[in-house]
Amino acid sequence: MNLPFLSREDLVIGIDIGSHAIKVCQLQRTDKAYAVVNLGSATLPEGAVDDGTLSDPEVVGGIISELFKNLKIKKKKVGFSISGYSVIVKKINLAVMSEEELEEHIQSEAEQYIPFDIDDVYLDFQDLKTNEDDDDRTDVMLVAAKKEIVDDYLEMLENLNLRPVIVDVDGFALENTYEYNYPKEENVALVDIGASKMNINIISEGISVVARDIVVGSRQLTEQIQSAFDLEFEEAEALKLGHIPAEEKQEEIEKIFSSTCTQWVLEIKKAIDLYHSNHPDAPLTRLVLSGGGSKVSGLVDFLASETNLEVKLFNPFGNMTVNLKKIDPDYLNSVGPEMAIATGIAIRPSVI
Repeated sequence: MNLPFLSREDLVIGIDIGSHAIKVCQLQRTDKAYAVVNLGSATLPEGAVDDGTLSDPEVVGGIISELFKNLKIKKKKVGFSISGYSVIVKKINLAVMSEEELEEHIQSEAEQYIPFDIDDVYLDFQDLKTNEDDDDRTDVMLVAAKKEIVDDYLEMLENLNLRPVIVDVDGFALENTYEYNYPKEENVALVDIGASKMNINIISEGISVVARDIVVGSRQLTEQIQSAFDLEFEEAEALKLGHIPAEEKQEEIEKIFSSTCTQWVLEIKKAIDLYHSNHPDAPLTRLVLSGGGSKVSGLVDFLASETNLEVKLFNPFGNMTVNLKKIDPDYLNSVGPEMAIATGIAIRPSVI
C-alpha cells in the first residue's frame, strides 16, 4: 500500500474496532517519517461487536467518544477498518486493461467472483501489476464489503460528529504498517490475533498474495481458563497473559494452551502451505505476530517451533519518532502489537 510522504493532506485518526477493545492512533507527518501524537485503547463489553458487526452501536459509539475526550483528540477526520464474514478479499487474474476498462469489467462481472448480491456490497479493487513484458494478464485484488455493515459504522461515527473518510480492511491496514517499517523484498506472513478472529496476510516482494480471516481468537483461551478454574473473566485474562503466576494451575493451563494454540497453528500452516505451493522459489523469511492475542504467554516460541520460521512481535512504531515526555515508552512497547491495525489506518492521508 502507498505511503505518500510528499502528500500535504491531513492524516486521519485511525480507529480499530475489535470485538474486545477499541484502539485509537493519531500520527503526524514529519519530513521523512511519522511521529506518534496520541494513542489509547478502551475495552468493550461482551457482545457489543460480533464478528465485525456492530451489535450495540450506541455503546460502542459512547466508548469511542469517551476515548477521544480522554486523549484530547480534536480532529474529526477518521478512518476505520472492517473484517469478518461481511468482507470478501479475492485475488483474480485478468487481461491487462486500462483503469477505466478494469473498473467497468469489475462492476459488470463482479458476481462471478463474490458470493454476495452485487447491489448489497461496496466494491473496490487494485491492479497489482504483476504482468511481465511478454504477459498480457495481471493479478487484481478485489474487495467487496456488505453495505449494511459498513453503513452501520458510518452512521455511528457520523452521530459522534466525526467524519469517516477512509474504510480499510484489517489485513491491508496491517500490511500498510508493515511496509513502512520493513523492507519490501521480504516474503513474510503477517498474523494478527484478536479476541475473536485471526487475520493472515502473506506478503511476497511487496504484494499481498494470501489474505484470509479465521474465526478464532484469544478469547477462546480466556473462556476456557475461566471455565476450568471457575474464575472471573479478568483473573482468567491475567493468567492467560502471564500477569499473575499460574502456580498449581500451570499444568492445566498448559493443556488448554496446547489444544487451542494448536488450532491456531493449523490455520496458519494452511495459509503458509498454500503460499509455498504457489511460490516454491520464494520461501517465507519470517512470521510477524500482532494483535492482543500475540501477548499470550509462550505463543511466540510455540509458533516458531511449529512453523520453523523466525517469529517476531510486531512493533508498528519502530521507525517513528515519539515524544517520550508525553507518551510513556513502556506503555508504547506494551501496546505496540495490538495497535498495528489502528496505526496502519492512521498512516493513510485524508483525501477529502
